Amino acid sequence: MKQLTTDIVVVAAGSSGLAAAVAAAEKGAKVIALEKGQTTGGTGNMGMGPLAVESRYQRRKNIGLTREEAFKQFMNYTHWRVDARMVKAYIDKSAGTIEWLEDMGVEFVEPAAYFPGANFTWHLVKPDVGRPGPQASATLMKRLTERAQELGVKFYLQTIVKKIIKENGKVTGVIAEDKNGEEIRVSAGAVIIATGGFGDDPEMIKKYTNYEWGKDFFSFRIPGLLGEGIKMAWEAGAGSTDISIEMIYGTPGGGLMDAELMLAFQQPSLLVNLLGERFMDEGIMGNTTFTGNAISIQKNRCGINIFDDDILNVYINDGLDHLSLVFPIMNLKNFRDLLDGAVKQGADYFYACDSIDELASKAGINGENLKKTIEEYNHACETGRDSIFNKNIRYLRPIKTPKFYAAKLFPSAYGSLGGIKINYKCEVVTKDFETIPGLYAVGTDANAIYGDSYPFILPGNSMGFALNSGRIAGENAVDYMKTQK
Repeated sequence: MKQLTTDIVVVAAGSSGLAAAVAAAEKGAKVIALEKGQTTGGTGNMGMGPLAVESRYQRRKNIGLTREEAFKQFMNYTHWRVDARMVKAYIDKSAGTIEWLEDMGVEFVEPAAYFPGANFTWHLVKPDVGRPGPQASATLMKRLTERAQELGVKFYLQTIVKKIIKENGKVTGVIAEDKNGEEIRVSAGAVIIATGGFGDDPEMIKKYTNYEWGKDFFSFRIPGLLGEGIKMAWEAGAGSTDISIEMIYGTPGGGLMDAELMLAFQQPSLLVNLLGERFMDEGIMGNTTFTGNAISIQKNRCGINIFDDDILNVYINDGLDHLSLVFPIMNLKNFRDLLDGAVKQGADYFYACDSIDELASKAGINGENLKKTIEEYNHACETGRDSIFNKNIRYLRPIKTPKFYAAKLFPSAYGSLGGIKINYKCEVVTKDFETIPGLYAVGTDANAIYGDSYPFILPGNSMGFALNSGRIAGENAVDYMKTQK
């Protein structure tokens, strides 16, 4: 068995792992990062930017949200069923983390909100090439990696950690395996777990979230996120948290889905369940968490978004009601061709029908109820008053003119949340809240601060928590290690 010795070993080199490695190295620690992928960055390469509160970007734009106000919003949103000390530590550190990243050469554009009414906390990364958007944060991951290497962090890629070593109650390293199958023992003063959850493991998803992937749940499956870090921590005595998902919603399309096609069915047109009944105010469909939650409690966890040719022409000629920062598409000029193409490729959750009866039959909706619902909905559009959900009048457009377009929507998610119990220092603790000396956990593996619903009111949270918890763990791990000498 190959033997390595270091001060701190970081298990996985995604957003949180890179932040932890850099933070520890900046305090003078020798750091080894073990990453099972071929590159660093992990899912951080796919994001857009982190949350921050009271950054210089916000102050420059007169965005008045304070750390105290953000903390209060966060805790009220979660009904105080999360670790308030952890939330406070994270929010308070967030503005400094933006400056910390800027010192490495990361550039940001103006802070953004995810939907109207949300806070402008999302600090979008300016990528080396192209515009801010999906995958822009790959530039951030590159800068973190370069900074880590500059500080002497040693990366071992395509190396899988198998076990956490404990001696006399303290964590003293890990056992890993390289791409050639050779075992490696890394002795260290502290271990930081940053493996990114279990979004690619249908069995864990079903066991811990009660969703069945491919049946009533169609989340992003980032290859390799199999929950190993969580399992290793539990084996080492870590307590478990409530486990949830970063809820959103969408169609099962995957590769069949064009962004324009996807956005068409996230507009505030008529939304019904398989019973043919409305179940929410469609005006809030821009809040993907709230909409995903509402869909998740319907029959077969399914909602159907419906609009007609007249509404489509509005979206083609006048633009969309809900715009997306992720996909900056203004209208649906290509919608008909994209829909035809998706159907030809086998997408059986999109519909273009000449009658409501045909739509009900093809989509499996209760036809009588659907016709009644559309009649009631059209009356609300004509009178300008939605007596059921008080939907904003600007979104009230009747469903009358064939063709009728529809798509089935299901719960989705960016990934899992939580698993490893930590305190506000990111120290791993047992079920009895006793610290496990030398063991830390960060990012998605330990992110149980959202309660049952991801707080899109403060966008940028996932990457924000990953980066800031990584810094917190890296700094505290070095402080702990110094007490052991």
